[in-house]
Amino acid sequence: MSAWLGRHLQALLFAAGRLARAPFGTAFTVLVIAIALTLPAALSLLVSGVRAASGNFASAVDVTVYFKRGTTLDAVKQHATELKDQVGIAQVKLITADEGLEQFRQGSGFGEALGALPDNPLPHVLVVQPTPDSRSADDITALKARLSDWPDAEIIQVDTDWIQRLNALLDLARRILAGTAVLLGAGVVAVISNTVRLEILNRRAEIEITKLVGGSNAFVRRPFLYMGALYGALGAALASLLVLVGCFLLAGPVSTLAQSYGSEFRIATPSLGQLGLLLAAGAGLGWLGAFVSAARHLARIEPRV
Repeated sequence: MSAWLGRHLQALLFAAGRLARAPFGTAFTVLVIAIALTLPAALSLLVSGVRAASGNFASAVDVTVYFKRGTTLDAVKQHATELKDQVGIAQVKLITADEGLEQFRQGSGFGEALGALPDNPLPHVLVVQPTPDSRSADDITALKARLSDWPDAEIIQVDTDWIQRLNALLDLARRILAGTAVLLGAGVVAVISNTVRLEILNRRAEIEITKLVGGSNAFVRRPFLYMGALYGALGAALASLLVLVGCFLLAGPVSTLAQSYGSEFRIATPSLGQLGLLLAAGAGLGWLGAFVSAARHLARIEPRV
């Protein structure tokens, strides 16, 4: 076991030395890999941040009951009291016609025009919020049917359309993220594969001598695999740094913009687990690219007697 570990450590140090002896070429290759990994990492953080920010209300479903004009406030209060005692109802909020008119006057800017109306055109409203375990499609349909049986209820509105749109947008973003990650991951594999191919061609004579004295393909391939893994890991480390810098630079402006819309959205910084996953993905892609290239080209190099 110690001999096996020693051989792998020797191959790792040899690969690191080859990278260090060509700093400019290594830097450019690592930069290309980092750019390719930064985009999916940043998109993943954005989607996760939006999902986390919407998690408090994406599952909320409000059923709004608009009563017929002329329905007395006492009758609406009686309906609210009955609803509060039913199973599956978390909250019932009463918005009287006067409160609704005042809210509209403050939010619309048509205060003077509304003052010219002979009477209040708005109805009394009940906003019914089901409990979390009563928000399935069947439960909401049953609740809507019960509320529709009220003779003084005119419109029953279920606020689910915006939730469906939000979930559809998030699902689309996840699919775009997956496609982007696959394409850019393939690009990383191609870049590292080509870099290792050039390294193999430059060391052709050395490889021939190694095989001539009995070195196997696995022995010759090992340093190139570590070289690819180092390329990928260094590119992932630089990508992590770019993502962290981007989060730091955008945190202030995004927070200011979100507050202007009354939102608490914040840019989420990557966790240690996410950074570790990015490093592992980079090293894995580098190893794969090196393996593909080495397996293809080393088999063609045989010692010439």
